[in-house]
Amino acid sequence: MQVMQQNVSAKRIAQRIEELAACSTTERGVTRLSFTKESEMASELVSEWMREAGMTVRRDVLNNLIGRYEGTKPDAPALLIGSHLDSVVEAGKYDGILGVISGIEVVQTLFEHHFRPSYPIEVIGFCDEEGTRFHTTLLGSRALSGDFREQDLLAKDEKGITLAAAMKEIGLEPSQYRLAARDPHTVRGYIELHIEQGPVLEQEMQACGAVSGIAGASRYHFRVEGKAGHAGTVPITMRKDALVAASEMILAIERIGQKYQNLVVTVGKLSVHPGASNVIPGVVEGTLDIRHIDNQVKEAALTHIMEECQGIWQRRGLVGEFCKIMESPAVSCSDKMINAIEAVLVENGMKPIQIVSGAGHDAMAVASITDIGMIFVRCKDGVSHHPDEFVTMEDMGTGASILLNVVLKLTT
Repeated sequence: MQVMQQNVSAKRIAQRIEELAACSTTERGVTRLSFTKESEMASELVSEWMREAGMTVRRDVLNNLIGRYEGTKPDAPALLIGSHLDSVVEAGKYDGILGVISGIEVVQTLFEHHFRPSYPIEVIGFCDEEGTRFHTTLLGSRALSGDFREQDLLAKDEKGITLAAAMKEIGLEPSQYRLAARDPHTVRGYIELHIEQGPVLEQEMQACGAVSGIAGASRYHFRVEGKAGHAGTVPITMRKDALVAASEMILAIERIGQKYQNLVVTVGKLSVHPGASNVIPGVVEGTLDIRHIDNQVKEAALTHIMEECQGIWQRRGLVGEFCKIMESPAVSCSDKMINAIEAVLVENGMKPIQIVSGAGHDAMAVASITDIGMIFVRCKDGVSHHPDEFVTMEDMGTGASILLNVVLKLTT
């Protein structure tokens, strides 16, 4: 086992990440949305690497890419290793991708040493984790866990193309989405390696850590409606300015967010109508994202925010509403997985650091059918979802080695 760990190739991981980064519609960063030419190019590359690693490869009805490496007990439940292949707009190279490529590297190391674990291993490149194109999230992993719904097929992108139409464009049959669901009895567990997307490991001067859980997230669209008017003729005291009201809302949201420990809340998008320099804003639309590892704390803060915003609208004589567009409950990683990861960290001279993930991951969806575990890998300055996202080759190698040893603990 020690020999296999030493033969994990960080150089091969880095080279493959660079090749995938070229599957992008933008030169700055990586832009690879789901069900596009670029995502198909990426899937072809990953399929080729999976086959090189001794895996049989298939694509399910939601375009998840699945490579299987048989164990000595082929009918036994499989350990799943996964992450996603899609990106946000002008993303970094490593988000999601590092987990998929590291999973392939683990299997390739086993294959090159002619080693078969007792339990089968499946490496999964999930489709549409980010949800950038259709304003959804975790489509592929929700399909695998049986939580994909028919109404998800009606989601539209900015051009009005539905998810169903995009699936047909690449040869998939949307009506068969239920076939992607996995029988829980065929799954031994799920493990995901991912860049931390935060600063903890860098501060701790350690390459890897264990994830204890993933924060729950709620996402809302809000609309504030006032009254547009001439910027030069309507006195300030008589205005119903939707943008001023939205500004007050944002400050209130920030203030409330600071009252709850470990709560994060963000207004990430605003649209102002009619959007002219000489017209008082009549309508403002925006988004609210709120996250916490404790669902009850998140709901309490959300209630506080809604009440405060209602008061702002009433005081200013405006009409407003919040509409929920996404809900993901908080998820805990299983003790079995955490213990296995921590044991490997200690065996490799590291501290058994546990980190709460504020970002969502495919593991959240898979948690409904099996035990989940996550390994975080240090990234420079905690930067993610940005072209400056960076992981050293040394840390890539360390992460893959830790993953290999955890996989061996869980499959032999």
